[in-house]
Amino acid sequence: MVFLLQKTLVYAAPLLIVALAGMFAERSGVINLALEGEMIFGAFIGAIFAQFFVGHDILVGNIQLLFFVILMISGISAAAFSLLLSLSAVTLKADQTIGGTALNMLAPAIVNAFALSLFNSEKIQMPANFAGYVIKNENLPAFVQIFGDKAYLSTYIIVTVFIVLSVWIYKTRTGMRLRSCGEHPQAAASVGINVFKMRYLGTTISGFLAGIGGYAYIATIADGTAESSVGGMGFLALAIMIFGNWKPLGIALGALLFGFLKCIGPVSSSIDFLSKLGLPMYFYNIVPFVVVLVVLAITSKKSGVPKAEGIPYDKGMR
Repeated sequence: MVFLLQKTLVYAAPLLIVALAGMFAERSGVINLALEGEMIFGAFIGAIFAQFFVGHDILVGNIQLLFFVILMISGISAAAFSLLLSLSAVTLKADQTIGGTALNMLAPAIVNAFALSLFNSEKIQMPANFAGYVIKNENLPAFVQIFGDKAYLSTYIIVTVFIVLSVWIYKTRTGMRLRSCGEHPQAAASVGINVFKMRYLGTTISGFLAGIGGYAYIATIADGTAESSVGGMGFLALAIMIFGNWKPLGIALGALLFGFLKCIGPVSSSIDFLSKLGLPMYFYNIVPFVVVLVVLAITSKKSGVPKAEGIPYDKGMR
C-alpha cells in the first residue's frame, strides 16, 4: 500500500503543478489549452541544458543544485513560449482555443526539428550519471518518509511551489487583481487595474509552471527521456483543473486521484490482485482518460469557471 502511494505521488506531482498552471491562466481570463505544448517545449530545453551542463562539468559536483537550475530553465523557457499565446489571446484578441491548439502543434514540431539537427535523433536521453533528481530521506522528518526511501527532488519543489502560489493568488493584492480580471475585467479596469498586464502575468506564470511540470515528467515518469510527447499529461491536467473547480484544494485532490489511476499500469505486475487478472498494461493506460470523461460529464453542471474566461477584453464593453 505504501509503495502504491509513493508511486501515486510521483505521477501526481507533474499533474498537480500543470493543473495549477491552467488555473492561473484561466483565473486571469485566458484559456490555456497549450499546456501540453508548453510542457513539451520546457522539458526539451531543460534536456538540452542538462546535456550541456553535464558535458562541460558545470555544477556536476552538486547534482541537486544542477537539477534545480535546469528545472528553473525549463520553466523560464516555457514561460517565454507561452508569450505566443498571450500575444494572440490578449493583444491580438484571437480565438484562444485555436491559439492554444496551434501551440500544441508547434511545440512537437520545434522539438523534433531541433532534436534531429542537434542530436540526430528525435529523443534526448539524460546522461547516465544524471541522478540528481533523487534525494534520500533517512534524516528527514517521519511525515516526509511517505515519499519513499529515495524521493524525487522535483516532488518537494512542486509541492512547495503549489502551496506558495495557492496562498499567493488568494491572499495577496496582485493575486486578487489577477482573479478579478477573469471574473469581470471591466469592473477591474474601472478601479485602475491593468487587465492586459494581469492576463499576461497569469499566462506567463501558467507557462512557467507547465515547463516545470514538463521537466519533472521526463525526469521521473519518462526515465530521463525527452521527446515530442508528454503522454497526454497536459490534457489530463486540464481535466484535473476542471474537476477541481478551478480551486487549489480541488486540484490537489484531483491530481492524487488521477496520479493513482496513471500509476496503476506500470505497477500492476507488482500487485497480486491485478497481476492475477492478466489484463495488458495498455488497458490500465486508458483508464484515467475514461474516468476523465465520466467525471467531467457528472461535474459539468456545477462548474465554477471564471465568468470572463476566453472572452477578449475590450475597453469599450460594459
